[in-house]
Amino acid sequence: TLLLSSASQILSNEEKRANFDRYGDAGESPGYAQHQHRQFHHFHEGFYFDESFFHFPFNSERRDTSDEKYLLHFSHYINEIVPDSFKRPYLIKITSDWCFSCIHIEPVWKEVAQELEALGVGIGVVHAGYERRLAHHLGAHSTPSLLGLVNGKITFFHNAVIQENLRQFVENLLPGTLVEKITDKNYIHFLSSGKKENKPHVLLFDHMPSVPLLYKLTAFAYRDYLSFGYVYVGLRGAEELSSQYNINVYTPTMMIFKEHIDRPADVVQAREMKKQLIDDFLSQNKFLLVARLTNQRLFQELCPVKKSHRQRKHCVVLLTGEGDEFAEAYEAFLTLAVANTKDTLKFAHVYNDRQAEFADALLMDEEKYRGKSAVVILERRNNAGKIAYKTLEEAWQGSKEDNFILLDLLEQLRTDPGLLSSETVLADLNDELAPMFLLQWLYSALDYVSDCWDSVFHSNWREMMPLLSLLFSALFILFGTVIVQAFSDSSDVRDSPPSEKEQSAAKTEKNDGSFSRESNSRIPKKGFVEVTELTDINYNSNLVRLRPGHMNVVLILSNSTKTILLQKFALEVYTFTGSSSLHFSFLSLDKHREWLEYLLEFAQDAAPIPNQYDKHFLERDYTGYVLALNGHKKYFCLFKPHRSGDEGGTLGSCEDYDSSLHPEAKGKSSCSPGSRSIKNKLHKLSFWMERLLEGSLQRFYIPSWPALD
Repeated sequence: TLLLSSASQILSNEEKRANFDRYGDAGESPGYAQHQHRQFHHFHEGFYFDESFFHFPFNSERRDTSDEKYLLHFSHYINEIVPDSFKRPYLIKITSDWCFSCIHIEPVWKEVAQELEALGVGIGVVHAGYERRLAHHLGAHSTPSLLGLVNGKITFFHNAVIQENLRQFVENLLPGTLVEKITDKNYIHFLSSGKKENKPHVLLFDHMPSVPLLYKLTAFAYRDYLSFGYVYVGLRGAEELSSQYNINVYTPTMMIFKEHIDRPADVVQAREMKKQLIDDFLSQNKFLLVARLTNQRLFQELCPVKKSHRQRKHCVVLLTGEGDEFAEAYEAFLTLAVANTKDTLKFAHVYNDRQAEFADALLMDEEKYRGKSAVVILERRNNAGKIAYKTLEEAWQGSKEDNFILLDLLEQLRTDPGLLSSETVLADLNDELAPMFLLQWLYSALDYVSDCWDSVFHSNWREMMPLLSLLFSALFILFGTVIVQAFSDSSDVRDSPPSEKEQSAAKTEKNDGSFSRESNSRIPKKGFVEVTELTDINYNSNLVRLRPGHMNVVLILSNSTKTILLQKFALEVYTFTGSSSLHFSFLSLDKHREWLEYLLEFAQDAAPIPNQYDKHFLERDYTGYVLALNGHKKYFCLFKPHRSGDEGGTLGSCEDYDSSLHPEAKGKSSCSPGSRSIKNKLHKLSFWMERLLEGSLQRFYIPSWPALD
């Protein structure tokens, strides 16, 4: 009871708890531990080795806590920071204990982190001593290191650590085309492109010669919704623009332009433009008054699924064309949208020829709407595409009668949700603004060249050694071949070469001999492949307690792909069944996804992560993955499925299905398009098995095998 009472007193008192953590005593009486600590401290002072001499955090109570809120962990970085880097850049510091250079840059780091965070830049700190895996993943081999992360791409800072350099580094991470400089000569063209780009256009008027970093960061965050321009009001050539919109040159002004360029849709003025003020202003003006539905994401944001009866939101959609004959109907519809003041109503339009499936599903291909505009009121019921809707009985011409009918229906809809009597399921909309495949390939190639160029000039020697080794090896082989060829040409004049028949016979004999020696060790002993399911019952015997030198080759499949993948797997590994050290199994993805994803975390590359971490990250398809597991040494090798389209000449072929191994399949076709694409996942698995036996595959080590629940 006395011990419990004493413990309660210590935990409830901050001072006593701190003394107990430091000295092992609550501080009520001068205990032995406290006395020893004072003696040790005086000993250090006598030799001028006090901690304050170095200003270094040798113990935990003096460690600076300003970085604690920025500390990153591997899972947090992968799942949250990387996806968020597509909305804002991150500045990350790699630090460690006993790092004198880290202490030297600390004052500058604190000041810059505080300033940039207020502007919207993400700040992160990685402690290399505790997060070695993350530090290695980022490519940081020394401390301190500073790096930037934007769009999943990592860029290291290579300059003097001063405030201005770090600000410029973050600014250089952003694309250079985010904000367009606007003058009297180009403002009409800039604002007129709003309907074509399907985005509102934002103009910032300020007296700064260069675009403020806050404005660039805002443009990066909202680049999918808005286009940004900057007007330097002190520049000669912007007088007409400032006069046109009655701008106060002494106060920063932000304007939103939508369908009409002669007047802004919304305006905000403030002597100091704060991030929160700008975010609130832009978030309320992300869409045009009558936005064009150009992709599924925009459709889902404009017309969200209802969460309750009180949160019903309806979309009024104009189905029209692009020609001048449809302009009058569009203008009348726009007039209605401008007059709308209800948050529960959103107006949009669709071009019938660009979204043919969408239009056909709503208009049912009726003759009376052909070549004309139509108006549909709809409500999304779920994320699978189900909607309830009502189409105006007559084509939309924009007359007063049409306006009266539409307004009457919208008024009835407020009290009678059952007015939307028709239901259908819509397919996803086409992405009209997506770049062509050739442009995507070109952009990817340019990014790759840029990364290589940056690596050549800025990477440290540890990163450069593999590239330099490869380069010098290639040069050595090239010049060696030339020199050998030169000497062999001169010697060929004196020495007569052997006859072609003798040379080919010797080569054939040599090749046959080597092949027989290589293949005799793993000639299949059975006419079938024995593949067992890896379950919690046989998990220990087939993996955890597997004999040294033995490996279990495990195929990942699902219930729907089980038959097709097992057949293809048997064909690919049949020639390797003669090896007594190989065992073959399969694992059900439907039952053991968590176990598989835990293993795959140890096989992630140390390169910048591409744009693949989205909302479907936890639903990734792992069927067709093959793992070679060494239970004794606790490592595995990974085979990833062959992607369709890599080698067009080999895809889609059904002749790799060996009917001799499956006589019951003769006369039957198993090469439907679906099964063909599934079977192609294991394309080139046999080559991977060859490399596995050679020992040339990369190995991924793990601390211990997880339980298979």
